[in-house]
Amino acid sequence: MTASQVMVFGLRRRFGSIDALDGVDLLLQGGLITLLGPNGSGKTTLLRCLATVDVGADDAILVDGLDPRHESDRIEMRRRLGYQPQRPSLAPASRVFDVIDYVAVLKGHDDDRARRHLVYGALESVGLAERASDRVGDLSGGMVRRLELAQAILGRPGLLLLDEPAAGLDPDERFRLREIVAGRRHDSTVVVSTHLTDEAAVGDTVLVLIEGRLRFVGQPDALATTAAGRAWIQDQAPVDARATWRLADGRHRCLGAPPPGADLVDPTLEDGYLLLTSPVVNVG
Repeated sequence: MTASQVMVFGLRRRFGSIDALDGVDLLLQGGLITLLGPNGSGKTTLLRCLATVDVGADDAILVDGLDPRHESDRIEMRRRLGYQPQRPSLAPASRVFDVIDYVAVLKGHDDDRARRHLVYGALESVGLAERASDRVGDLSGGMVRRLELAQAILGRPGLLLLDEPAAGLDPDERFRLREIVAGRRHDSTVVVSTHLTDEAAVGDTVLVLIEGRLRFVGQPDALATTAAGRAWIQDQAPVDARATWRLADGRHRCLGAPPPGADLVDPTLEDGYLLLTSPVVNVG
C-alpha cells in the first residue's frame, strides 16, 4: 500500500451554534502530519470526516480519488485506511486476537492463513503478540491503547488516522507509540491529532486548527520561526505579554511584543503555537 493522497475542499461542520469546522482545505500525501489544537478546536470532527464516520451530502473530500459520498467508494476507502478513535470501545470479554481478526475480516482478508499472519504481525508491532489469547479486560490501560493502535495499523494502510493516541499513556508508552507511528511515515499518510506540542515537534508537517479553522500549515521549524523576535526573558512579570511563566531561577519567560532592550531567546514550536492560540496567559 502506498501513501494515500487526501484532498479536502471547504469542509464545514456545524453543531448548534458552533462551527466545528469552518471551511477547511487540505492537500496531504505521505509523511507524519500532526494535527495540533486546543480541546474543542475541531480535531476529532476532522478525523471523523476523513475516516468516513461522518459523511455530509455537501462534502468535498477525496482520498486517492475516492469520494465517500458514494457507497462503493466509501467501502474501498475503509479498506485502505486505519483509524484509532479518541474513545474506542472494545468488549472486555473479547480475546486480543479476535479484536484484530475481526477488523481484518471486515477489510476483506478472507484467506485464513494469510489473515492470521497479518493479525499476529500487527500485534507483534505493538508488543502484544504474547497476549493474543488474553481477554481485553485483563490488559492494562496502556496495553489497551496499544491494541487500539494495532487494529489501526493492520495491513499497513495508505491513510492512518490517530485521534489523541497518546492520551493516558506514561512516558515509556508514549515513546513506544512515537516509534511505531514514526515508522509508518514513509509508506503512509499518517495524521495524528494532539494538543501536546512535544508530540507535534516530531512530525513532518504541523496543522494548527483553532475554532474550526486552519491557522497554520507547515513544518515544525516554521511554526517556531513565527515566534522569532517575540520571546524574551526578564526579571519582573510583564503586564501585557501574550503568555508568560516563571522559570526555576525566578525570572519570567515571555511571549508577545518585547520591550526595548529585551533579552531575546530562541523561539520554540510551543512559542509559535501559544502565540496563535493564547490571549494573555500568566503562569506562576
